[in-house]
Amino acid sequence: MRRSDGSAQSAAFVESAANTVSFFHRLAGSEAFKSLFREGMSLVEETAAYLDGPGRDESRRLARPLALAYATESMRLTTRLMQVASWLLLQRAVNEGELTFAQARSEKHRVRLAEQEVACPAELFEQLPEALRAFCVKSLRLQARVGHLDRSLAAAEALAPTPPELSAVAAQVERLRAAFAG
Repeated sequence: MRRSDGSAQSAAFVESAANTVSFFHRLAGSEAFKSLFREGMSLVEETAAYLDGPGRDESRRLARPLALAYATESMRLTTRLMQVASWLLLQRAVNEGELTFAQARSEKHRVRLAEQEVACPAELFEQLPEALRAFCVKSLRLQARVGHLDRSLAAAEALAPTPPELSAVAAQVERLRAAFAG
């Protein structure tokens, strides 16, 4: 039976929306995400250890143009990894219930996942230390994967149905129904 105030329709919509499972939200909370999280955090740690240790020594031995390219790429690498790590930490907070998806989306404006490429010309990049090049390539791949997941989550959120507006009376009826149902 359909009521003229739309409360039956709204209740059905709310129940339907509550039972809908987004593939991308499920993926973001899965073992695949946990693996991506571990991979990302591990890459951050390995890169930091390299840049603070062997990388620093390698950069001192480079000729001036290569030293400038090294400095540029290492700064871009560090920035890229910090942005990816920030996104991963936000998503983990959502997965663990510390933040809602909406709260994480509002914080996301601080996280820039813009696609990047290597800044220096290819012939110069090829002359940089092998370890730095490997970290750059790994970080670009990780950033692309995280960016894809982020865009997929945003698209899933944008496509999520929104409940129809309830009248003030219908909203009160729904609150009462929810209170007595629990």
